[in-house]
Amino acid sequence: MGTWAAGDSIVRLIIMQGRAIAMKKPYVICHMIPSLDGRIVTRRWQMAKSGYDAYERIHRALKGDAWIIGRISMAPYAGNSRIARHKLATPMPRTDYVAPHTPATYAICIDPSGKLNWNVNAVDGEHAITVLSESVPDDYLSFLRKRGVSYLFGGRKHIDVPLMLGKLRSLFGIKRLLLEGGGTINGRFAAADAIDELSIVIAPYLDGGIGVPSLVDCVSGVEGVRRLKLISSEVLTSDLVWLRYKVRRSRRQGTKATSR
Repeated sequence: MGTWAAGDSIVRLIIMQGRAIAMKKPYVICHMIPSLDGRIVTRRWQMAKSGYDAYERIHRALKGDAWIIGRISMAPYAGNSRIARHKLATPMPRTDYVAPHTPATYAICIDPSGKLNWNVNAVDGEHAITVLSESVPDDYLSFLRKRGVSYLFGGRKHIDVPLMLGKLRSLFGIKRLLLEGGGTINGRFAAADAIDELSIVIAPYLDGGIGVPSLVDCVSGVEGVRRLKLISSEVLTSDLVWLRYKVRRSRRQGTKATSR
């Protein structure tokens, strides 16, 4: 299995039965509202409603086909249904499942262990997709199907970001994806060189919290280092500043394959 980059769109090679299948990924915009020192736990700041409204207004203006967050962030939206734990007579196949829905926009959650107890299959009218590892139990897959939640497998035990992005594009037609954290998920995207653009709304706070999640948290800090090009800057209401950056990629990255 290998990867190469074509322009700004990373493509993943999936080897299936001796055939190489190229999977284009969506254009990924990391849209976040950190403090001036990069922390992202907004409840610590007592920020005015106008600050959140500005962030959401930009979210809509970016016109994403979908947005993606982690399990903890999605929990308030997913609800808390009871999952009937039992052994199924027939094992559930580890194949991606697209639940019946009207194609529009999507709310996506990365939940490798299958811990969310969904009682809805949409968030504010946007169809729910959860990204799992193949290690989730059969009864959880059965539960998701009954709830009408789509799911896809992003890896055996851990989530392979390029693989996941390729599936979101091929299965759901997602071409423009808003990545909205938290810091660990943003870090995994950065380490995979899967972020194309950053939309950063700087909140007028110094947080200073030790151990508080930041804009991008990588296991190995060097993996997430990227050179950026400023696209635009704008002073907003309530002392917010909106910065847009494009990730710079070298000509070599855009033309030559690399193996992993």
